[in-house]
Amino acid sequence: MSDFALDRDAGAPPPGPRRPNANLGSSDAEEIFMSFDTKILRRFFGFLKPHRGFLIAAQVAVVVSAAIQVLIPVLIGQAVTAAGAHDGKRLDLMLTAFAGVVLTYALTSFLDQWMSSRLAQKVIFDIRRTMFAHFQDVALTFMDKTHVGRIMSRLQGDVNAMQEFLESSTGTLGDLAMLIGIVIALLVMNLKLGLLTVLVLPALVGIRAIWLPYSKRTFRRARDASSIANGALAENINGIRTVQESRREAMNFDLYEEKARENMDAQIESAMLTQIMTPTVDILTGLALAVIIVVGGGEVLNQQLEVGAMVTYLFLVQRFFEPVRMLSMQYTVMQRAMAAGHRIFEVLDVPVTIVNKPDAVDLSDIEPTVELDHVTFGYTPERTILHDVSLKVEPRQVVALVGPTGSGKTSITALVHRFYEVDQGRVLVGGHDVRDVSLESLGKVIGMVLQEPFLFSGTIEENIRYNSGASLEQIIDAAKAVSAHAFIMRLPEGYQTELGQRGRNISLGQRQLLSFARALVANPKILILDEATANIDSFTELEIQRALKVLFAGRTCLVIAHRLATVRDADKIVVLQQGRIVEQGPHDVLMANGGLYSRLYSSSHGSFDDLAGEGERHVDNRIVST
Repeated sequence: MSDFALDRDAGAPPPGPRRPNANLGSSDAEEIFMSFDTKILRRFFGFLKPHRGFLIAAQVAVVVSAAIQVLIPVLIGQAVTAAGAHDGKRLDLMLTAFAGVVLTYALTSFLDQWMSSRLAQKVIFDIRRTMFAHFQDVALTFMDKTHVGRIMSRLQGDVNAMQEFLESSTGTLGDLAMLIGIVIALLVMNLKLGLLTVLVLPALVGIRAIWLPYSKRTFRRARDASSIANGALAENINGIRTVQESRREAMNFDLYEEKARENMDAQIESAMLTQIMTPTVDILTGLALAVIIVVGGGEVLNQQLEVGAMVTYLFLVQRFFEPVRMLSMQYTVMQRAMAAGHRIFEVLDVPVTIVNKPDAVDLSDIEPTVELDHVTFGYTPERTILHDVSLKVEPRQVVALVGPTGSGKTSITALVHRFYEVDQGRVLVGGHDVRDVSLESLGKVIGMVLQEPFLFSGTIEENIRYNSGASLEQIIDAAKAVSAHAFIMRLPEGYQTELGQRGRNISLGQRQLLSFARALVANPKILILDEATANIDSFTELEIQRALKVLFAGRTCLVIAHRLATVRDADKIVVLQQGRIVEQGPHDVLMANGGLYSRLYSSSHGSFDDLAGEGERHVDNRIVST
């Protein structure tokens, strides 16, 4: 199974038929490595196009540097020959040329390294930006089934593998040029010695042919094992409070150790296969040098070969295997990069299913109405959540959605914001089908406050302002309206207090108050509260109830709540059971009807979840009030 066929949290909606599946199932390693040549590699080099200038300049520097490395042994050999012949003038000329060549090599080598590194950073920046932008646009159906830790593995580990490949790949052309230059020089200077040296290559090719199949499987396994270990680590860190509450440290450690050990074994095997080629090339280098010394030495003794030429040959043979070694290492890096590239483009190929129509309209100056017109929706074909639901919320009306867990309350609010697409029917906001309006304008018209508020790293002022552009004065007014100003001013830096990750350095109730203030300064025409008071203590809830009246004023509101005391003042209460509306109407009307709502409210229980079984027994006794 692909590491992107990931576990879902228990509370997350299951993936539905509309989920954007980009063939994220298991893939055979051979197919992955056979396909990259024509597809993955081509797409990867597409990121290089905007930086063609740097790429060309880097390659020119690399080729010049490679040519100089072939020239240096020739100059050394000529210098040795001149010294042996006591030709001082020629020796001085060779030494001067050698100094100039070395300086040129230093300059081109610096330019090569600098431009290659800069090019790699620019391309990796583009890849990270593209992945980040894509993740922000993919449908929630994809995110519902995706493990955050493994997403991070792709954004970090896989991209880093691509960066390693980029930083080293610009030298590939230079290594090839140097290898070809050395072969030509060897054959031109002495055909017999050149052929004896080149004959070592078939042995290297045969060894790599045996090594390659194992390396493909091993590199893929190492990358997957790393992703799984990173995912387990991220999950444990995100859930550290739950871990410590239930004292599962030892069990979680054992589970993580198992994954970490599998990753270690895979990485060790990968490293072993990577390094096995180094001694192989060293042995072949030694054999080639031995051949040159034995055969070439005999020719020197027979005065068939100059000593300087012998020295040149020894240097060239030694350098001959340097590009071979580098190309071998580069191929290993490329194998890792192609495995990473497959996983990166697998993510980028996840289709963005919820997009604006070409003729999408902007919501502006609309009556803030919400309507569900015979809506049927389910996260999977086998599990329908909403069954032919019709509901109309009038402008500036407060409508409460109540019902047991799983009855479809949150699904309704998610469809209103178009986080998902309906299976049948229509969802209308301001009289427009949400599929016909732009997502940007829909986001400005609708504000949401969730049960667990998400606060970003930054100051309290920045978190309340978020993307509203509100002034500090407006932020303070909003905080006062929702009773958050007092606790903010008790903090060391007031509104400039830096919040930790997810706002963990303040209480959950305080984080909820900040999310209320954020919604107030955003000033949406339609407000959705999903269990927004569930984590507020009773004393704070009294403050919140007063603040909600300010928040609700002039807005159309959809409120989800389990505690019925928090919704009795709503203009209309909609009772949901098993994805159907079983009752709707004001509190007094529902109480007079004596239906499910009345029985629950009159009981000693304060939540629909407490009597879910009773609700199910009375599901057929549906009372629809207006």
